[in-house]
Amino acid sequence: MAGNTIGTDRSFLAKDMPELESYVHYRNVDVSSIKELARRWYPRAFGHTPEKQGNHRALADIQESIEELMYWREALMVPSPGPDADRCDEIAAKYQGFLTGAGKD
Repeated sequence: MAGNTIGTDRSFLAKDMPELESYVHYRNVDVSSIKELARRWYPRAFGHTPEKQGNHRALADIQESIEELMYWREALMVPSPGPDADRCDEIAAKYQGFLTGAGKD
């Protein structure tokens, strides 16, 4: 399971959809945890993530979380010192709307 702040989602599945939850791997990727680490440890990359539309629909939330994770992979998981702010903006633009189409003209 992956996404932003997924603890509640996992609890919901366990309570209300236990059969489905039984298929979900025990390892989770919480994108919001990566975001918090970046905020503290890689502030140059923090303010440049792809923008979220904030409509809080399940599919859009999932897609935006994937876009954000793709950004973090390319912006953070690189040899030190990492990309500069301009490169972070390029990476964010690359993944902005990659799945959702949001923000693309």
